[in-house]
Amino acid sequence: MGEETALRCSITTDLGQLRDQVRAFAAAAGLSGARLDDLVIAVNEAADNVLEHGGGGGTLGARADEYGVWIDVTDISGTLTPAHLPRYGAEPPPAASRGYGLWIIRRLCDEVSVEQAAGGSLLRMHVRY
Repeated sequence: MGEETALRCSITTDLGQLRDQVRAFAAAAGLSGARLDDLVIAVNEAADNVLEHGGGGGTLGARADEYGVWIDVTDISGTLTPAHLPRYGAEPPPAASRGYGLWIIRRLCDEVSVEQAAGGSLLRMHVRY
């Protein structure tokens, strides 16, 4: 997509700080109300997955264009693959205390994709204005 990243930060265990940074960036870009809340929740789920399943480290990049806000979350393990997305359709996963992250992300975002990136996985999320 080629646009310059407007926000870039490391994913750490301080998810509150990450949520605050994303909320401030997205609000300044024009996202508001429920759409802003959706994005922040999706980012929290993605970052939590990086910490728990993605090797414990990664980065978040955010940018905005005339269509909305784009979030790229990369991890260092590369365990998330494109094959994971179809498993999370309209119905929630079977009752369990875990496994809802990608399902929630897909429900809240307008577009979600996964790519294998050099040395890790890239989860791309888009929320329209």
